[in-house]
Amino acid sequence: MKANASLHTLVDLTQGQVDEAGRQLQELTGQRDAANSQLDMLQSYRQDYAQRLLDAGRTGLSMANYHNFRRFIATLDDAISQQNKVILTLEDKIEQGRQEWHARQRRLNAYETLIGRRQQEQQRKQLRMEQRANDEIAARLYLRSQSAY
Repeated sequence: MKANASLHTLVDLTQGQVDEAGRQLQELTGQRDAANSQLDMLQSYRQDYAQRLLDAGRTGLSMANYHNFRRFIATLDDAISQQNKVILTLEDKIEQGRQEWHARQRRLNAYETLIGRRQQEQQRKQLRMEQRANDEIAARLYLRSQSAY
């Protein structure tokens, strides 16, 4: 019985770890989604400013304004590159988080399986004891009935 209590404690602790790993995974997924939204916004700005540069180029543009446009677009390109790196880092963390969650879930399943096996073994022992007791009672009754004749 003491071993079962220990296993139940392990199950409770491991379930907490599984839950925490799930929360962390969910948080990382939210961060990645926010980073993707930010990337989409940056790409939209870049596309908008590239179009503005083309439009301004058609109507005439001073060299200073052209350089300002190009510098700002280059800054957006750098921001897009950095945002892609952030997303890749988050994807790696998400994959690690998934692996961690799966490992903890497997451990939890193993403990639960072990508890189930122990419970089945205890039930088998209990049934055997009951069967022996019934057999003894039946044997005594048989012997009494035989000695009565």
